[in-house]
Amino acid sequence: MSESQIKMMSPAQYELSDPPSDAISAIKFAPASLQLLVASWDKNVYLYDTSESGGKLLRTYQHRAPVLDVCFGDNDEDAYTTGLDCDVRRLNLSSGDQTVLSSHTAGVKSLVYSSQHQILVSASWDSNLNIHHLSSPSNPPTSIALPSKPFSISLTATKLVVAMASRALHIYDLASLASASSSSSPSPVTDSQTRAAIPVSVEPWQRRESSLKFMTRAVACMPNDAGYASSSIEGRVAVEWFDPSPESQARKYAFKCHRQANEEGVDIVYPVNALAFHPVHGTFASGGGDGFVALWDGVAKRRIRQYQRYASSVSAVAFSGDGKFLALAISPGFEDGREGVGEGVVKVFVRTLGENEAKGKGMK
Repeated sequence: MSESQIKMMSPAQYELSDPPSDAISAIKFAPASLQLLVASWDKNVYLYDTSESGGKLLRTYQHRAPVLDVCFGDNDEDAYTTGLDCDVRRLNLSSGDQTVLSSHTAGVKSLVYSSQHQILVSASWDSNLNIHHLSSPSNPPTSIALPSKPFSISLTATKLVVAMASRALHIYDLASLASASSSSSPSPVTDSQTRAAIPVSVEPWQRRESSLKFMTRAVACMPNDAGYASSSIEGRVAVEWFDPSPESQARKYAFKCHRQANEEGVDIVYPVNALAFHPVHGTFASGGGDGFVALWDGVAKRRIRQYQRYASSVSAVAFSGDGKFLALAISPGFEDGREGVGEGVVKVFVRTLGENEAKGKGMK
């Protein structure tokens, strides 16, 4: 299907102008506006205003290495970035000033901010979490050792979920992380000192083994603080609940998705690269290497809808804070064996959602 056909069929969807020049690793909406941050392997973070059709690139922020994740703070002015330079940075979106909050010893895959506890959590391939207590910036960050390399993290108002290699999964109580961070430093740190993280020991609230047999690609928490969804490289998504009771754990399940039959009728299995929960309805979106985005009702175990196929792999998805918009990024995922990023295959789309477009269909 051509781009012109897609645009004709999807009047509620538009493509952002001035996209990144290399693969997109993350996209995030501001908490209370339609500003959108995009992190890219081209060593830049892009800030867009998506309030009007076509969007507008407001500013670009250059980094030393590919940027793997980005998130907003409490408002539209503060953002946080991280990537292959191993640093966790505070980014002032107005001035463009960047401040290094901590440094890992390997690339940093994921970054999340908890407004309830005023902490920023980074997860690095050095198998550590760094906890930054932003309400006390003079205190150094703390570091929690993980048993395996983290692949994805997500949080609710009270919990942090860390999905790791070897099918390991830890669930932390955010209050415990915030307490360990705020009480760890005996003396303040000045700007001239190295912001080395102080090792602390915080036991997970729960330790789990992933319901998925293959490597986890993404994890996303339910907005009602009840559980989470995770996805794998083998075209599956699992839905689980935090409640450890046998009755609640009996509800967990996994299902196949993002698989396309070839000419011989054999299923080609694609990775499920991205997950995001709708902030109002509690349904979730998945983006796959097959170029499709689907909406799911995790409670009713139903697919709500699937959008048209995009020109390349879906690398990231995000809902706006009010749930009225869905942003998605496409980038070559190399599922077809081709190397390099061709011109015009890295794009960001923003879709205006109808009133009931992302609403669940009810229980079976």
